[in-house]
Amino acid sequence: MVKHVVVVGGGTAGWMTASYLTAAFGDRVSVTVVESERIGAIGVGEATFSTVRHFFTYLGLEEKDWMPACNATYKLAIRFENWREPGHHFYHPFERQRVVDGFTLPDWWLSAPASDRFDRDCFLVGTLCDNLKSPRRMDGALFEGDLSGDRSTYRTTLSEQSTQFPYAYHFDATLLANYLRDYAMARGVRHVVDDVVHVAQDERGWLSHVTTKQSGDLAGDLFVDCTGFRSILLGKTLAEPFVSYQDTLPNDSAVALRVPLDMAHKGLRPCTTATAQEAGWIWTIPLFDRIGTGYVYASDYSTPEQAEQRLREFVGPAAEDLPANHIKMRIGRSRRHWVRNCVAIGLSSGFVEPLESTGIFFIQNGIEQLVKHFPDADWDEGLRDSYNQLISRCMDGVREFLVLHYYAARRRDNQYWQDAKKRPLPDGLAERIERWRTRLPDAETVYPHYHGFESYSYVCMLLGLGGIDLKSSPALALLDPSSARHELKLVAEQAAELERTLPTQYEYFAQFR
Repeated sequence: MVKHVVVVGGGTAGWMTASYLTAAFGDRVSVTVVESERIGAIGVGEATFSTVRHFFTYLGLEEKDWMPACNATYKLAIRFENWREPGHHFYHPFERQRVVDGFTLPDWWLSAPASDRFDRDCFLVGTLCDNLKSPRRMDGALFEGDLSGDRSTYRTTLSEQSTQFPYAYHFDATLLANYLRDYAMARGVRHVVDDVVHVAQDERGWLSHVTTKQSGDLAGDLFVDCTGFRSILLGKTLAEPFVSYQDTLPNDSAVALRVPLDMAHKGLRPCTTATAQEAGWIWTIPLFDRIGTGYVYASDYSTPEQAEQRLREFVGPAAEDLPANHIKMRIGRSRRHWVRNCVAIGLSSGFVEPLESTGIFFIQNGIEQLVKHFPDADWDEGLRDSYNQLISRCMDGVREFLVLHYYAARRRDNQYWQDAKKRPLPDGLAERIERWRTRLPDAETVYPHYHGFESYSYVCMLLGLGGIDLKSSPALALLDPSSARHELKLVAEQAAELERTLPTQYEYFAQFR
């Protein structure tokens, strides 16, 4: 059997990998993590995707334990500001669509808009975000348990009708890596703090061991490359080609700040904010003790100096004297993610800019698929092929979804935003967009392979960005709209009740301090 795993690189990717493998296999597989003190993690992966909840559940970690230790907060949505026009915002919520008589509530809304805010009319999360609310009550109960409502007046034809409110987290990536390091080491993971100076291969070209500066050789059966954009094992040693996404996603740089603020006064909005700029967009991520913020931009349209100045202007006086972290991003993916006995996890595998907070999602998906495809002494090629296909399809799907953000944004006020409408579209997206003009996206018409996003995400982006003309289904003109009106009214009533009764995020997390 494959019994010895060597993880090269720490940070979020390395310690998520080590902790998950030991949770899955216990002492039946030994795990060693080797990381350098000299090479720091990027440390700005502070917003996540809703599937991350499953990672912590799998490890048996309770929110009340790990979240305060990582200054974590809840994330219910992404708030997009100025993507349509200056002063406009909308939410992409982690909240599935309600269905009335076989059609989603956004379908009904589009046929007769109650206001110009589909996200407030059709979903609850927008109200929670606007009012800085926690999704949990002070006793820890999730609010969705109170929202059964009276739906006896109309037919339910889809299983989507159940109320499900997934959510994600914001956290300090450095603190999380440290927390998972302690978790993994307490369960037997070996931690080697040293510099890798050589990667050795056997006569077949498989990795045999890594040589460290002080600790000598570290041998293993399976090696996991968590060395970030450097991709020391997969990219440099095994020379696996890289597939660039730059032709469709030009943002290749970022500058980030950690801004200490009085969050009790400022409040904790339970969402990531993405504010469109002249050459990209700025993220704002509220943690319990500070905000994380950064400008993601295309170097063809802005210099690093211009980007840093714009970010500091955006933050205001609180940014004075804070050190800026400049990051050059490698946008795309490895052609294969598992080659011989080496699997790349995290940035060494691929990255599709942080617009929808998919960096940690890619880590989690890669680890989960590795466990499902874990090899034995035969090293079945079918397992490697299946793994590589699933990971590549996932990243390609996220690429397509992000390209849609720029293409469908109504904003066209400078060359950057005009060019966003002229770039080539990934295969299949142009045809899908044409379908969506006359029928909102559903499970049958979005990217067909697993990539983390459901059809409601596409619906929200198209309705919010406003750059593509959409038509409601003609069939709705032949249906009785009274049930849909009832559901829209119910959304408004439930939102008002939650606004009145839920604690703020700050109130909820302050109790753990």
